[in-house]
Amino acid sequence: MTRAVTAGLDGSPESRAAAEWAAREARLRDLPLKILHVFEPAPLPVAQAPLLGAETSQDWAERIPAEAAEGLRLRHPGLEVITEQVTGEPSEVLAEAAGAAELLALGSRGLGGIGGFMTGSVSLSVIAHAVRPVVLVRAGEQAADEHSADPVGIPSAATPFRPVVVGLDTDDVDETLLEFAFDAAARRDAPLRIVHGWPEPPTAFYRFYGDAELSGTLSRGQAAALTEVVRTWRRKFPNVDVIEASRCGSAAQVLVTAARDASLAVVGRRIRTSPLGAHLGHVTHAVLHHVVAPVAVVPHG
Repeated sequence: MTRAVTAGLDGSPESRAAAEWAAREARLRDLPLKILHVFEPAPLPVAQAPLLGAETSQDWAERIPAEAAEGLRLRHPGLEVITEQVTGEPSEVLAEAAGAAELLALGSRGLGGIGGFMTGSVSLSVIAHAVRPVVLVRAGEQAADEHSADPVGIPSAATPFRPVVVGLDTDDVDETLLEFAFDAAARRDAPLRIVHGWPEPPTAFYRFYGDAELSGTLSRGQAAALTEVVRTWRRKFPNVDVIEASRCGSAAQVLVTAARDASLAVVGRRIRTSPLGAHLGHVTHAVLHHVVAPVAVVPHG
């Protein structure tokens, strides 16, 4: 059965931006788009209130995916758009839906002038439990934002895509993450910037004699390790322009800085079976909260 690109829609501006992004992604992948609306019934006392009867709220909820799908079909001719409404707890339903999707797109509120994401509890829960990639899209995201400006500096969706940026730990490489990033770059005909941040040596805090030489040796070693990891993937995707960026510093800060001009930022999340439950790493948290571009979180074993 063909997987669809799925977008969770609740009628908010951020979820509508996610649906638009998902429509563009479905076109890139030549897949259908599924608009999923989770209807969470109101508590009985609220549902029985005169201004919010059960029938009224249900009718309103059914209009959300139907109207969104109609608009998406008009703006994206030829795209197959499917709608589905499910009753239940949103984070549980969306996490389950992600398992059957090619990827799941969700909206996330922007932080105004600061930029970045204010990730809600539902989004974090879905990301932490989904077994397929989940992409967060900020409110106001438009197609032109993912492209370079035109020759006179005007945003345009007709210009080349900005780079796809992926964070990589060379000590814990997973093919699922690299395959997603290379594939995303190939579909966009965009450069792929592979970023690796590594910590300063302990002696850096004391400025011992020979630190400069040690730092240079470490830098060359880290860069060589990154090149070795990427070598096989360069051969698999010969048409992707790969930019390797090995930087000394906090992995989270290095990646956030490198993704400032990204069309898509990609991070990994290790699937854990722990009695304490699923959780996100600090690098993923930092990227989700501070990168303005859409962020894909790719779970891997």
